[in-house]
Amino acid sequence: MTKTITKEKVFHHSIDQVWNAITKAEEISAWFIQADFKAEKGYRYVFTSEPNEKGCTTISGTIKEANPYLLVYTWIVADTKVETTVSWKLETVENGTKLYLEHSGIENYSGETAIEMFNSFNGGWDNCINLLIDYLKEEVNAG
Repeated sequence: MTKTITKEKVFHHSIDQVWNAITKAEEISAWFIQADFKAEKGYRYVFTSEPNEKGCTTISGTIKEANPYLLVYTWIVADTKVETTVSWKLETVENGTKLYLEHSGIENYSGETAIEMFNSFNGGWDNCINLLIDYLKEEVNAG
């Protein structure tokens, strides 16, 4: 099993537009999940999903690094004590911004749960990037 999920995507938006979308609580809440979030080292954030048939899910963690265009935080799914790490790195490229996403430490889950979580996170990050694409298109068109 691969231990790290990696995603790359080029956005036809400025690096600051993409950075704001992944670091500002009001923007994260608009496209991804309700967020109590600040891109400040040491901040303890909480993401809370909308209620569904399984209830609400919360994800929490601590911001480890928040430098311009590099964001690293721990990721702990509610009801588990397993800590993984999510990293977002942005770089300016011709005609836009390249986003690198990495989710590591999934092997910290035990046995079959690690495989299940890897698959869940992998699909979840694909969905997350698609939501970000849609959000940035709307924001540009709205502005």
